[in-house]
Amino acid sequence: MFKLESSLCNQQGRRRKKMTKSLPITQEMVMNSYLKVDAKNGGAGIDKQSIEMFNKDLSSNLYKIWNRMTSGSYFPPPVRTVLIPKKQGGIRPLGIPTVSDRIAQGVVKDYIEPTLEATFHNSSYGYRPDRSAHDALSQCQDNCIRYAWVIDVDIKGFFDNINHDVTKQLLQKHIHENWVLMYIDRWLNAGVEQDDGTIVARTKGTPQGGVISPVLANLYLHHAFDTWMDENNSQCPFERYADDIVIHCRTKAEAEQLMFKIAKRMEEYSLTLHSEKTKIVYCKNYLRTEQHVNESFTFLGYSYQPRRKRDRFARGNKSYMIFAPAISNNAKTSIRKALKASLNTRNINMTLKGFATILNPKIRGWVNYYTRFYRELTLEIFHYLNTLIRKWIRNKYRTKRRPKMFEKYRAIQKAEPTLFYHWRLGIIE
Repeated sequence: MFKLESSLCNQQGRRRKKMTKSLPITQEMVMNSYLKVDAKNGGAGIDKQSIEMFNKDLSSNLYKIWNRMTSGSYFPPPVRTVLIPKKQGGIRPLGIPTVSDRIAQGVVKDYIEPTLEATFHNSSYGYRPDRSAHDALSQCQDNCIRYAWVIDVDIKGFFDNINHDVTKQLLQKHIHENWVLMYIDRWLNAGVEQDDGTIVARTKGTPQGGVISPVLANLYLHHAFDTWMDENNSQCPFERYADDIVIHCRTKAEAEQLMFKIAKRMEEYSLTLHSEKTKIVYCKNYLRTEQHVNESFTFLGYSYQPRRKRDRFARGNKSYMIFAPAISNNAKTSIRKALKASLNTRNINMTLKGFATILNPKIRGWVNYYTRFYRELTLEIFHYLNTLIRKWIRNKYRTKRRPKMFEKYRAIQKAEPTLFYHWRLGIIE
């Protein structure tokens, strides 16, 4: 499978013929995992080796991973820690394994995923094949129409507080290959880089950023939450995307009782509900007209809240209230910040074509994700990008007068109407 360098073949060829590999890991499994890692082009780990650097000696690097994994001698290096800002404020630690370790984790993840997928709940959507955030959002919208109350569940530091012993016990219910359990145990216990550069052993949690982490997280909450809900609270449907959970109830009393029971259940799995962020929400619409403290919640970047909808069958400009999702204010703010960071209006040495090359993939991604509901509320954000472009034109061409600036802006649009992706969608002013 690997096209090895001739020197490697000379040194290892005869030895490989005699060697009997004890673990059922093929070169094809390693290659398939590598292709996924390469496609994502993630950051370097603690060894500072990027995917580009890894690819310079690809055959040798892949062979080393396969050789060590098949012999049981593969040990993961520590995880590099990067602190990233949350959209809601604060910071989140992101654990970045090395390129080699991401490939190794992918081998095991690909091996166990079909077995675990067969048992996972239909209302679990995160990090699963053939399921998407849009699927979760659509089901959530349908349930908000049917049910008047929502429990917006927030688990405090979920990935950082997963209990290792419980995780291993849960794995043993589904996975019986000792080599799989051995490697996952090593990944759970791999060291973590601290702010001062020191390495500390991990006693709980699994790093966000690890390839194996989403599967372990889903397994953990499958038992801690999904199956428990089916067995004890089947009258209350839910949507779960990793640790983002929305539960639907018929009455406020039912929601209050269930929220108390969920808190107790999470404690059994060493988890804690965030007291300020976990809340009960009233899904107010034209049929539900009471007043309550919480009448909105955010799920996967969309804000579910009362919204006016035009009545197409009534005369005049009449409307009625529905409870529906649209891009959240936090997501709008995040997009504006990203636009401003990418298009520096004072960088007159950069061309608009250069800015477009950087921005177009991002704009396309935002449009594809955030226009599933109330498309116009997402598209209107990109009028701000046009403002940035005009500011750049003013600085580039030293046009202090607004008419001249707009004249130049429209001339550029006329000459290259598809330069920016949002221009192609008709957002030109």
